[in-house]
Amino acid sequence: MVFRLSFFGTFLTDAVLFLMQLLAFQMIFSQVDSIGGWNQGQMLIFIGTFSMINSLNMLISLFGIIEIPRKIHDGTLDHYLTKPVNALLRLSFEHVDPASLLLVIFSGVIIVYGVNVAGVTITVSLMLLYIALVLIMALLWYDMAVILRSLSFFFIVASDIDPIERLEGQLLSLNFKIPGVIYSGFFRMLFYFVLPYGIMATVPTQALTGTLTLRGLMHAVAMVIIFTAFTLWFWRCGLRHYKSASS
Repeated sequence: MVFRLSFFGTFLTDAVLFLMQLLAFQMIFSQVDSIGGWNQGQMLIFIGTFSMINSLNMLISLFGIIEIPRKIHDGTLDHYLTKPVNALLRLSFEHVDPASLLLVIFSGVIIVYGVNVAGVTITVSLMLLYIALVLIMALLWYDMAVILRSLSFFFIVASDIDPIERLEGQLLSLNFKIPGVIYSGFFRMLFYFVLPYGIMATVPTQALTGTLTLRGLMHAVAMVIIFTAFTLWFWRCGLRHYKSASS
């Protein structure tokens, strides 16, 4: 809090981004009744859910994870591997960002507003299911972030602009604007199975609005289990290829 502008900067930047998204969909729904079968209330819940998953990761792990490529390339990872704590665990939780808590609250406001617009009746069981899905989708988001950055064990980027960061940014931007229910064919296969960004905010939204099927729920849970297991395996595989600063 000593650096007040830095503390509130993250919140203000992301809040403006999500407000612009809300305004964009407000303009769209002034001309149409639904997008991919979703009404305005469902889209508002989708935006709030996406924001919630994003802000939870920013709050807990993102600012530690994004440092992985640099620590690999300059050998700083050596210091983590010599400690009696799992290196990935320490990297994930060493840069908790309290400012992102404001964005969590802001996301909650959007979700509540979307629920009111959609006219959804919320029960305790429905809310618990939604919270559980948001948390496991946040884990899936974390898995993807670690997988993409673990590629740095195998590739050296000869550029000031990290293509991994650019790729992730474009994937998140696309799936923030388009709910997964719109995808079909190749794109559905890509964003539901290969790069499952399409289900992250879509599945919790479907659960909260009562449109989630048992098959959809099972698919979401299976993807989280598979990608979490793959993340841990891929990280260990990367460590075996790590050359360290002293080699």
